[in-house]
Amino acid sequence: MIKRYLIKGAWMFFLVTSLNAVAQEVPSPKSHFGFSIGDNYQLANYTQTEAYFKKLAASSKRVRLVDIGKTEEGKSQYMLIITSPENQQNLAKYKSISQKLARAEALTEQEAKDLAQQGKAVVWIDGGLHANETVGAHQLIQTAYNLASRTDAETTRILDDVIVLMTHANPDGQELQSNWYMREKTPEKRSLAGLPVLYQKYAGHDNNRDFFMLNLKETQNMGRQLFVEWNPQIMYNHHQSGPAGTVVAGPPFRDPHNYVFDPIILTSLDAVGAAMHNRLNVEDKPGYTQRNGSVFSTWYNGGLRTTTYFHNMIGLLTEIVGSPTPMEIPLVPSRLLPNSDSPNPVLPQKWFFKNAIDYSVSMNYAVLNYAQRYHDELLFNMYKMGKNSIERGSKDTWSFSPKKIEAINAAAKKDKSDNAGGRRSMDPKFLDEVMKDPANRDARGYIIPANQPDFTTAIRFLNALIRTGVVVQKANAAFTVEGKQYPAGSYIVKTDQAFRPHILDMFEPQDHPNDFKYEGGPPVAPYDAAGWTLAYLMNVKFDRVLNAFDGPFQKMPLGELLKETPQTLPSASGFALSAQANESYLAVNELLKAKVEVLRNPVDGSFYVPASAAAKAALNKAEHNFGMKVTAAASKPKGAVKVKPSRIALWDTYGGSMPSGWMRYIMEQYHYDITVVYPPDIDAGKLKDNYDVLIMVGGSVPALANEGGGRGFNPPTVDNIPDEFKGRVGRMTAEKSVPQLKAFLENGGNIVTIGSATNLANHLGLPVKNALLTADGKRLPNDKYYVPGSVLSVKTDAKLAANWGLDENTDVYFDNSPVFKITENDGKIKPLAWFATDKPLRSGWAWGQANLKDGVAAFEADYGKGKLFAFGPEITFRAQTHGTFKWLFNQLYK
Repeated sequence: MIKRYLIKGAWMFFLVTSLNAVAQEVPSPKSHFGFSIGDNYQLANYTQTEAYFKKLAASSKRVRLVDIGKTEEGKSQYMLIITSPENQQNLAKYKSISQKLARAEALTEQEAKDLAQQGKAVVWIDGGLHANETVGAHQLIQTAYNLASRTDAETTRILDDVIVLMTHANPDGQELQSNWYMREKTPEKRSLAGLPVLYQKYAGHDNNRDFFMLNLKETQNMGRQLFVEWNPQIMYNHHQSGPAGTVVAGPPFRDPHNYVFDPIILTSLDAVGAAMHNRLNVEDKPGYTQRNGSVFSTWYNGGLRTTTYFHNMIGLLTEIVGSPTPMEIPLVPSRLLPNSDSPNPVLPQKWFFKNAIDYSVSMNYAVLNYAQRYHDELLFNMYKMGKNSIERGSKDTWSFSPKKIEAINAAAKKDKSDNAGGRRSMDPKFLDEVMKDPANRDARGYIIPANQPDFTTAIRFLNALIRTGVVVQKANAAFTVEGKQYPAGSYIVKTDQAFRPHILDMFEPQDHPNDFKYEGGPPVAPYDAAGWTLAYLMNVKFDRVLNAFDGPFQKMPLGELLKETPQTLPSASGFALSAQANESYLAVNELLKAKVEVLRNPVDGSFYVPASAAAKAALNKAEHNFGMKVTAAASKPKGAVKVKPSRIALWDTYGGSMPSGWMRYIMEQYHYDITVVYPPDIDAGKLKDNYDVLIMVGGSVPALANEGGGRGFNPPTVDNIPDEFKGRVGRMTAEKSVPQLKAFLENGGNIVTIGSATNLANHLGLPVKNALLTADGKRLPNDKYYVPGSVLSVKTDAKLAANWGLDENTDVYFDNSPVFKITENDGKIKPLAWFATDKPLRSGWAWGQANLKDGVAAFEADYGKGKLFAFGPEITFRAQTHGTFKWLFNQLYK
């Protein structure tokens, strides 16, 4: 007995000393960086962080370092996989379980429960997406160290039952922002303000608006891990800053939520949010607010957090107060009285970086502790949500929406019987009248025909779906569905799959509720967009199929991008490229760079290319695996005009403009050569000597005193600006900049203005005015007219060269955008697009949309020897609006 006791004691001693040794072997942040995470006035850059992550992986068997891809600036983007050493030996098994349960295919409920018992919960924690929100990247470092080194019971339990994916969301940004802050030798003088460039090469802050499109390399890298590889049950996205008078805003979030979600998403947010909130309260960390305590909702798709909801993941967001420079929690009296949103208010106080790190680590542990305790439920619930989606997509399903509720009320109001409106409970027949109408059923699937005008853009759209884990099928032969014939090579997206919510959200219109603070009061602004239906924005032609259907369909490999087989160029004396296909413009740019002659048909804007070896080489180079269509042309079109490349300038500003950054991205994708110019370059004059076209995006042109909006960027005053950036400092002004723009137009230059930049028309004295005014000339108030980011339909004149390739009815992204009324016209102003109906809304929310009828959305105007093009809608918005790219492309040739 004594011998057994001694052996047991020796074993315990060995175990404790081994665990201590592990803890000692893992390098602390201070030993690596030279300071503790959370120290005032101290930031780590990405080079240092990457080196530390490598040390953690080398020193701890709990940590595996995975390079998930390159960033836009060529850095390696790393994800740390942290779990117990035993789990590290079986990662492939646990990843497979997570994938199977997320897909919910060919599994019985019992099989799913068995897998859930065998599996480990997978939790994603990221940081650094918005690089000026420095808490995010640094809490990632501290949490990784804690998980790699701590030997307490809670950490051990977590590591046994949870696989933690700790992902750096923006390496380039951390490097830029931290180096900028630390450049000042005197700590008290350090500032995050005034970074000369966007902290993501193209998108800046908009990198958190790219997760259904997945344009950017960083978002593609993360999207693959989230939606194809690991399918975590919980993902936690760290941000800042919390609302004034609080410390942190977190889940659960305010309404409205998107109606395509499984209800388990909403109740899960309540549960995990409660765990986070409760832990802070137990640890005497006040200041957490939720629901209506902040602006964050679950309506929008496209954010790193929000896109996960459409994939049956519990997406968490916190916005916390914090900075390496000490700050204050301000006094906000309305925040001091406890309520259900903020039951534990925080008092005004000095707030240090370490406070924010401590709160963030506590919330990380709250999430991980919840995942550990309920790991089997989380795994099974993800299966259940996926299974629910498959079942809904496999039968006749009717989804509710605000418009359908309105239709039920309208049906009752129209009915004159005693059953209508005279009782507190409405007759169920009115529900049946709307919700059993076959036309109101959800689609069983969508067919994207191969013979549509811009099939190359349809491929780009499908690849966006594939990157988010959607299963796509391809027709190997011609087929017929519901009496309509489709060619081989068409694509099919069925809704009987786990990620059905995302599929519906990409194909169907969003129906945002009329959301007002109170009846008759001002609207409550959506957190981001109200409507974004990607198939509409990209002008993808598709058919909704309401009944079960099948055909000669082959499932494409999961997560593998479509690559259309390049077509053999036809044998002919010339080639034709349609103006309806965006890829044609890419091909034209390659042809022009190869010095190949390109002509344009004055009837429809199509391009004609005489056959030659150089032409064939350039066309093959431009193919890009998207299936670009090149047809034989027997002869040169009558009246064809030679196309020449323009010298293109794009406005930008010190610190970087997001609309300008997205424009740079588009120009690179479609192979346009551009020069970026800044306000001092414009003010210097002689623009026509160097450029033929100037692109002015929203925020560039100052507004007239009586025309709100479009104030332009006002860069902060920054000390010690590096010499290479001094030439960028300044802003556009009516006094200095506008005269140079006038001179550019008068000398034959063309200017393309988008969004608020269309203010230039007012500066030029053109006979156009705001179409959205009251009878006494004032702007319509928000309670009468309000259209946050939504998709609207406009009518176009296809005969005009500026409109070549666009549909007669074109969908545009509209965000309280300028709408014009032409007050007089001598033929020098031509409307390019206008609102032909009093109901132009296609997707989103448009309160008072009848006010738009007959308003001009876009126009061109002769000015001197040049032209001004004014596009009120955001025709290049976040590089998502492929359907309106041609409005830009058509103006970029001579």
